[in-house]
Amino acid sequence: MKRIAFVFFVAAALAVVTAHEPLAISSEPSRVDQAARRAQADPAREARLTWFREAKYGLFIHWGLYAIPAGQWNGKRSLGLGEWVMLRSAVPVKDYEKLAARFNPVRFNADEWVKVARDAGMKYIVITSKHHDGFALFKSKASPYNIVDATPFKRDVLKELADACARGGIRLGFYYSQSQDWHEPDGAGNTWDFGPDDKKDYDRYLRGKAEPQVRELRTGYGKVALIWFDTPRMMTGDRPHRFTKIVRDLQPDTLIDGRLGAEGDYTSTGDNVTPPNVSGDAWEVPATINHTWGYRTDDTDWKSPGQIAFKLVDIVSKGGNYLLNVGPTAEGVIPQVSQDILRTVGRWLQVNGEAVYGAGATPFGEELGEPSARGAKDVRGDPLVYQQIQWRVTTKPGKLYFTFFDEPRAPFALPRMKNTAKRAYRLADNAPVDMKTENGRTVLTIDRPILDPMATVVVVEFDGTKVEPIK
Repeated sequence: MKRIAFVFFVAAALAVVTAHEPLAISSEPSRVDQAARRAQADPAREARLTWFREAKYGLFIHWGLYAIPAGQWNGKRSLGLGEWVMLRSAVPVKDYEKLAARFNPVRFNADEWVKVARDAGMKYIVITSKHHDGFALFKSKASPYNIVDATPFKRDVLKELADACARGGIRLGFYYSQSQDWHEPDGAGNTWDFGPDDKKDYDRYLRGKAEPQVRELRTGYGKVALIWFDTPRMMTGDRPHRFTKIVRDLQPDTLIDGRLGAEGDYTSTGDNVTPPNVSGDAWEVPATINHTWGYRTDDTDWKSPGQIAFKLVDIVSKGGNYLLNVGPTAEGVIPQVSQDILRTVGRWLQVNGEAVYGAGATPFGEELGEPSARGAKDVRGDPLVYQQIQWRVTTKPGKLYFTFFDEPRAPFALPRMKNTAKRAYRLADNAPVDMKTENGRTVLTIDRPILDPMATVVVVEFDGTKVEPIK
C-alpha cells in the first residue's frame, strides 16, 4: 500500500449508494465530553452497551426475496441497491409477491453462516428480519407474507440462525424496517400502488403489522442482542416510543439502534461513512463489502482484506464499531469471494485482535488527518479532512497499539505524551522493537519490510493506565 492522503467526504460524497436514509453522527471534539456526561446520567444504557463496546466487529446480512432478481427486473438492470429492486423498478405488489413461490433456499445452513462470522473474527450478527419489501424471514402471525407461510421452503430462518448463534457463541440481532413497507397499503414508501404516504392510515399499519412483528421477534427467538430499526419516515409523536416500550418491556437488555425515530442506545452513521474524528459516544458504521447490500449478480467490486482491516482499525481508533454486510444468494449461500475476504481478515485478527476487541480510541488524533486548509466543509457543515492512512492507534490500560498499514519512517517518533514509554514489541510474535529517546522524543526503529504488509501492530507499554498526551 502506498502512502497517500485523500479528502474524506461524509454522507453522499463517500457512500456510493445509500441504503437506509442515514442519521449523521457529529464529529465535534466536544462529543467526547458529552458522551461521558450521558454515560453518567444513564447507567442502565451503559450496562446494555458493555458487550457492544467490547465486540467492535459484526456481520450484517441482507437477505430476502430480492436475492432472486439479483438486480434485474423483466430482463432490465434495476438501478441502485439489490434490496431496493421493488421500488427502483416500481414493481407492483401482485408481481413482486410471485417471488415468494420461487424462494426455496435449499442450501441455507445456519451453522455455516455462523462459522463464517466466527472465522472472520466477528462477534455479532444482524440479519434483515423484514426489509422494506415487507417480506419476513420468520413465521409471523401478524402477516402471512413470510418465509414459512408464503414459500416452498417452509422453514423459519431466524429460529435456525438463533439456535446456531447460541451454539456458536455469537450474539444475534434483528434488522427490522419499521417505517417503510412496500407490501402494505398503509406502510410508507409504496406510492406507485397505494398513492402518497400522507394519505395513508399509517398507524393502522404500525399497530396491525410492524408492532406485532417486533413483539414476535422479542418473544420467540431467545435473547436478542439488538434491534436495528431503519428509515424513520413518519415516525412522529409517540410512534417510536411504542416500539421502544415493546423492546424494553420484553427484553430490557436489548440494544436499540439510532434509526428508530427517537434516541437509541447508540448511533448508526451514514451507510459506508466513517466520522473523521473520535467520538466518545457509542456508534457503529454499517458498511458494504462491495457496493450493494442485497445480492446483485453484477456487483463484483469487492473491498480487499487490506481495505477492510484498515476500516476496522480506523473505526475502532475513533471509538466505534464496524458492521460489515454480506448479501447471500437466493439459494442461501454467502458468496465465496465474500467468505474468502472475511476469513483473510479473520486470520489477521486471530493474531492481532488484542488491538481491536475492547480497545479504546486514540488519545492523540494527529494520525487521523487534518482539516482542509481552505476551510471547506461537507454537506453537514463539518470541516473536510485530509485523511492520513499510514497508521492508527488504539489503547488499553498501560498499552498503546500502533497499527501500521504502510512502512513507517525510520525512526518513527511516538506522539508526545507525559507518560514514559517502557518497552515496545510486535503483537504478532512478541519480537522486541528498538525504542530510545532522542532530543526529548521517544522513537521506534521498526524492522523493514514490516512483518505483515497488510497491517503490522507494535505494542508500546507505558507507565500508568491512561495516556496523557502533550498538545
